[in-house]
Amino acid sequence: MMNRRQCVHAAAASALTYSRGAALFAADYDLIVRGGRVIDPSLRLNAIRDVAITAGRIVAVDANLDGGSAEVIEATGKLVVPGLVDIHTHYARDADGPALGLSGGVTGWIDAGSAGADQLDDMAAVVKAAPQPARMLINIGRAGILPDGDTMDLALADVDAAKAAVARHLDVVVGVKARLTRGVAADDVEVLRRAQEVATSFNLPVMIHMGQTASPLGRLVSQLKPGDIVTHMLAPPPNSIIDDDDQLLPEVLAARRRGVWFDVANGRIDHLRWDTFDRIMRSGFWPDSISTDGSTSSPTAESVIDFPNVLSKFLNFGMTVDEVIARATVNPSRMFSVFHDRGTLNVGAPADVAVLELREGRFDFVDNYGNTRTGRQRLFPSATVLGGAHVR
Repeated sequence: MMNRRQCVHAAAASALTYSRGAALFAADYDLIVRGGRVIDPSLRLNAIRDVAITAGRIVAVDANLDGGSAEVIEATGKLVVPGLVDIHTHYARDADGPALGLSGGVTGWIDAGSAGADQLDDMAAVVKAAPQPARMLINIGRAGILPDGDTMDLALADVDAAKAAVARHLDVVVGVKARLTRGVAADDVEVLRRAQEVATSFNLPVMIHMGQTASPLGRLVSQLKPGDIVTHMLAPPPNSIIDDDDQLLPEVLAARRRGVWFDVANGRIDHLRWDTFDRIMRSGFWPDSISTDGSTSSPTAESVIDFPNVLSKFLNFGMTVDEVIARATVNPSRMFSVFHDRGTLNVGAPADVAVLELREGRFDFVDNYGNTRTGRQRLFPSATVLGGAHVR
């Protein structure tokens, strides 16, 4: 009997073999992304290939495909990757959010707690109208994100209101968000307990917003169950995931072992500082997923700009291209079931593709504290294919 790793390798080999066979017999394709360097960590593929699409599905990944009358996206000299999956956005705040995501190669996204029970109906409408597959997390604070703190008034962490709202929108709500920063939650331990009560009622994960919490992070992380998500994992002290001796908290290591995911969520304020970034990356505790914490204000925020810019920070300061792309495609596809057939260019998968340009030069990258460092490479969006349609 094959183990899981052998099964994955066998499936990848079978898919590539099938794609070559399909190329021989295909009379025509709808669209070909031609001549790019295809990087698909789900298939362990990094090679110059064409990607052929018919009826909204990937039908072939091979060299020198005959396109016939197909529309062609010329990708020579560029990277061709599965459509990017951003599991921490705030696109549901604004009807223009989903289109902004597409412009950066995002073909699937999660809104991470913009709405509490009181706003869920309106923001769920934005999620449902999005061109990409999209879902949302409900904020345990019933009034959503508040300038004075989502749950500084503990009564706002209303379990009954949240349960009723989730029940109305089970088609789009895929988790519960608990923002636990000091000044956002008055009693972070109790807020998290209430979030877990809502989540377990519907068999959903909880995502916690960490960093600068009042309670020790170890106490909070210990409440998390398999499938829950720690976001803003690179946040600096107090209560970072790493101690003053550059050692990962034992509770953090235990959480990963039991199946808790760790996500970046770059954001604009307090979530990423270069010195903490370096210490955590050197420890070898790399993120499971990279996300933006983006919204319609991101293009004017130097620390975010777009998803490719956020990915470039890791490309310059720790990871290879393949490792970075994995954390924006196949890895996040495993975290929410809506994306389980995404994050791949496997034959038969929905044809979501991001074409990225990797430029060499001198590029400035800004953390959340105004600190700038210079890198040699930066990814830029070039084209986006969603469900087989060239949408950007």
